[in-house]
Amino acid sequence: MRKTIPLIAVFIIVTALLAFVTIKKEEDEILSHIVDLDTQHLAFYWKDEKNKNISNFTNLKTWLHEKGEKLVFATNGGMYLKDKSPQGLFIQNGIVKKPLDTIQKAYGNFYMQPNGVFYITNNNKGHVVTSLNFFNKDVRFATQSGPMLVIDDEIHPVFRKGSKNVNIRNGVGVLANGHLLFAMSKQKINLFDFASYFKKQGCKNALYLDGFVSKTYLPSKNWESTDGNFGVIIAETEKE
Repeated sequence: MRKTIPLIAVFIIVTALLAFVTIKKEEDEILSHIVDLDTQHLAFYWKDEKNKNISNFTNLKTWLHEKGEKLVFATNGGMYLKDKSPQGLFIQNGIVKKPLDTIQKAYGNFYMQPNGVFYITNNNKGHVVTSLNFFNKDVRFATQSGPMLVIDDEIHPVFRKGSKNVNIRNGVGVLANGHLLFAMSKQKINLFDFASYFKKQGCKNALYLDGFVSKTYLPSKNWESTDGNFGVIIAETEKE
């Protein structure tokens, strides 16, 4: 007697295969790193104690080593001006180094409204909000950038599916459990698809950090870009 596989079993197998292919495709295209602020140490960097720009991950790694710290993860943390100063708000250890940029109309991705702020509070909670909804209360670190990728569980309304405006991109979102999701495209990607990645992972709010200059240092995933010349750097460290 010939046995047949029940239709429901076929459906389950096909669904599982499609899910595997989707995950594998995302892993090939997107480099990601999750940070639990309750157990991992994250900080924002710009200049050293001599008021000199740290600029890249190589310099940061060396500087941290001298302090007995090991660099675990790093990514450029927002756009910057010609002098490598942060474009827009930058708060470091509770001190406002650059004020919030409230200009509503100007050229460039930073000013594609709404733009936003990624910040960490003194009690280790990470948030992504639109710039208009940001209030400097109990904030330890903050960086402003733009545009927002996901706003209240919706992809930025300006983005268009199938857009030919592609680039290397990096960003940050807050997952449903409060953990932070950092991501950088390994290949050129448009803003709609990049935002879709964060939304699919469960981020109700996510912020674009930068484009073609974007770099990530993540040796745990065999990704160690140490070159570049940035303004703000967001980095995870641990004691050596």
